[in-house]
Amino acid sequence: MAHTDNGTDNGTGTGTGGTHLGKPTAIRALRREVPSVVALLAAEEDFAAMRGYASFGFDDHARYLRRMEGLLRALSSQGVHTTVALFDPVAYQEYCAHARLDPDTPRSRSRFTAEVASTGATVVYEGQPLDQLLPGLITAAEEHATWEYASAVLARAGGCGGPGGCGSGTGRAAFDRAAAALSALLDAAGPGLHHLVCSVPVDGVPLAAVVHATAREGRPPKFAEPGAVVFRTVLACGIATASPGGVVLRTSLPKAPDTVRGWALRDGWPQPLSEAEVFTAYCTDARTGEPIPPEHRVEYRAGIPLPRPEQGEG
Repeated sequence: MAHTDNGTDNGTGTGTGGTHLGKPTAIRALRREVPSVVALLAAEEDFAAMRGYASFGFDDHARYLRRMEGLLRALSSQGVHTTVALFDPVAYQEYCAHARLDPDTPRSRSRFTAEVASTGATVVYEGQPLDQLLPGLITAAEEHATWEYASAVLARAGGCGGPGGCGSGTGRAAFDRAAAALSALLDAAGPGLHHLVCSVPVDGVPLAAVVHATAREGRPPKFAEPGAVVFRTVLACGIATASPGGVVLRTSLPKAPDTVRGWALRDGWPQPLSEAEVFTAYCTDARTGEPIPPEHRVEYRAGIPLPRPEQGEG
């Protein structure tokens, strides 16, 4: 969609980097020091919404995506660090109304792109094809939206300075407890490649978070952020609001079947499910309630009891 950087906008949504600084070769050298942001219209319906603006110069979504991929490659070939964000036409319209901007200008789109880059989800462009980049970008945007909603829930629950003190129902304490639960889950899982999913319904809104971790014998597990932050925040929502929820852990080891274990969130802590409960939960269609066949080379096992934080106190 729009492309912006820290230079001067030239009316097309692309910063120039400032032509008053000297010779073209010097400008090109400086250009490599200025990061750029490109915001993409990933969905066909979002692209269609932007076609209502006369200043938007594209009429075919596939051609638009090819042109944007060409732009990303050009920036990369120049040595420019580039991040990519999603362009949301609804959020853009709201932004322009709030900032009193004309939405039908490249400059307004460029300003919105800069705003999204500073407050929303982005991924770094490293030369990957667009069909690989877009799924990761959509996942990052979904994670960010989940984190924002869950953070608002925790803020309403209150911090440790609130009237409720630092009990398990406060936001800060719930987050700390969720962090302890994630550590306990990974400690119990042992070595392997781990895929954890936390699901919690809050005020009728289903929240879900995923974290991938790698653990080797004798070494602490490694996991990627922001997935782990989103996971802790969603789990903390369940703790703070006493909502029902659950955690599923899938572990992969070389030359062995995958194992699946499960826990239910009860009394502010993940409680282990039995092997039968894990099988039923994993082999039931969440939408229809109908049974689904178990996966090949997957073993369904009972959850492991996790030591509660208070068990380690004084």
